[in-house]
Amino acid sequence: MKKIAVIGSTGSIGVQTLSVCRRYPERFKIVSLAAGRNAALFSEQVKEFRPKVATIATPFDGIKELEKYSEISVGETAFKDAITDEADVVVISLVGFTGIIAVLSAIEKGKNIALANKESLVVGGEIVMKKAREKGVKIVPIDSEHSAIWQALSFDFNKPFNKIILTASGGAFRDKTQEELKSVTAADALKHPNWAMGAKITIDCATLVNKAFEVIEAKWLYGAPFDKIDVIIHRESVIHSMVEYPDGSVIAQMGYPTMELPIQIALSYPERLNPVTESLNFAKLAKLTFSELDEKRFPAFREVVNAGKTGGGYPAVANGANDALNKLFLEGKIGFNDIYAGIAGALSAYSGEYNGEFSGLQAANDFAARFIKDKFGV
Repeated sequence: MKKIAVIGSTGSIGVQTLSVCRRYPERFKIVSLAAGRNAALFSEQVKEFRPKVATIATPFDGIKELEKYSEISVGETAFKDAITDEADVVVISLVGFTGIIAVLSAIEKGKNIALANKESLVVGGEIVMKKAREKGVKIVPIDSEHSAIWQALSFDFNKPFNKIILTASGGAFRDKTQEELKSVTAADALKHPNWAMGAKITIDCATLVNKAFEVIEAKWLYGAPFDKIDVIIHRESVIHSMVEYPDGSVIAQMGYPTMELPIQIALSYPERLNPVTESLNFAKLAKLTFSELDEKRFPAFREVVNAGKTGGGYPAVANGANDALNKLFLEGKIGFNDIYAGIAGALSAYSGEYNGEFSGLQAANDFAARFIKDKFGV
């Protein structure tokens, strides 16, 4: 039985992780939970799974009642406090920069990680992967695209390949013209054609920033130079990504869109458990389509990938700016095209100063947040 800590238990990935564990009580035991501020859902989870430790960042009325089920703690160190010695695998499903703090804490404690926080590798890939190697910690992906690559590599991060091919649905605005994008709203962006995800990542899919993050993530997970990472628009989201091998063969991982499959694989590999969705009906699918990514329509993709190529503190600036802009767009305070303009402006204004340490990443992230606040006055 694997003992699981879920960091970010009330978010979309956290909830689906608990769903997987609920189906296999003989295989997975929840030993700790950590949440941010969703007190009602957190309380339900504690009462159902009764982990040894449960932590939440934000206090709420009635929290004392949960002490009959778990050791409860509250405060800003909640995500770190839930990474207990008892856990075998730490699922990190936080959104944004906070995730890297949890990742580094898990590595320091020698815990293997199932990673759904791509920002930790986007922002601090060099630091994270170096520390993971030093500690002998395995980091396995939960993102559907990176799970697909990992599967296509037969779960072998060191397997030689010619090319990684990331697929992208194109998000909610894949059929919009540049003129039409001037007037789209957050409500429009949240209508993803294929996936049901949290609000932040759904907006990032609409801008294709999420796909740029995955390009940078691929560099660190698979040791892939950027010229060996391609992105292709695949509207159906049936092929979740592909690997081209040295002999020209291409291996694709396929399945109907569901995050529970990559979550389940991250927890169970090298075993494969029962299906989490129906089998593909190829006759019903009829066709799978592919097209080039239009970087002119979605310039934030190119801007963020270039930040990854530059390295240093630049990816942290791109991430910090995007976090702030994503929130402002969700609140209706800026337009969709302001997201690209804000990211580009923050990267242009950044001095490039970076000390190679976590503190430098934090400084770059904070610089970006201040820049966006000053630029948009909110």
